[in-house]
Amino acid sequence: MNRLLKLAVLMLVASCGGGNYSAPRELDNACAIIRERPAYYRAMASTERRWGVPVAVQMAAIHQESKFIGDARTPHQYALGIIPIGRQSSAYGYSQALDGTWEEYLQETGKRRARRDNIRDATDFMGWYMDGSSKRLGISKWDARSQYLAYHEGRAGFARGSYRSKGWLITVAANVQRRAEMYHGQLNSCR
Repeated sequence: MNRLLKLAVLMLVASCGGGNYSAPRELDNACAIIRERPAYYRAMASTERRWGVPVAVQMAAIHQESKFIGDARTPHQYALGIIPIGRQSSAYGYSQALDGTWEEYLQETGKRRARRDNIRDATDFMGWYMDGSSKRLGISKWDARSQYLAYHEGRAGFARGSYRSKGWLITVAANVQRRAEMYHGQLNSCR
């Protein structure tokens, strides 16, 4: 085999490998995140143009869901403390999209090759979901708190008010709102 062919095969195999799914270094600094990972900003800006969900709201939700770790999964559950019985849910990727909701997204958008561990696809999913929550529930796309509650509980759960009995979730949603406001201010200063 000549050298050029060997190099081509090596590059093809390397391109099929896993991506860099680690978190950016400074999660409390939106400008540092987009400096370190410019593809994140391009993906979120594209989602904002398509679905109208602000970049800062997307960033805050992704921070809460996965801390920007592309292959994030929920922890394993154990019976009797030692026997693994599977994960807490099917949530996966940057957006922690559940299998069923991801399938709905794929069907509605026609994006058959979309992957939850791809930042562009994950942000598009979040934009699609939050746009739907805005249309069906009347939630402003700037209201990171309510958008997060609908995202976490599902639209039907949000409409029923299922989050009201979950003090911890109300606190988390308030933190998402604060982070979105912080990111928004930072993004305005670094653009």
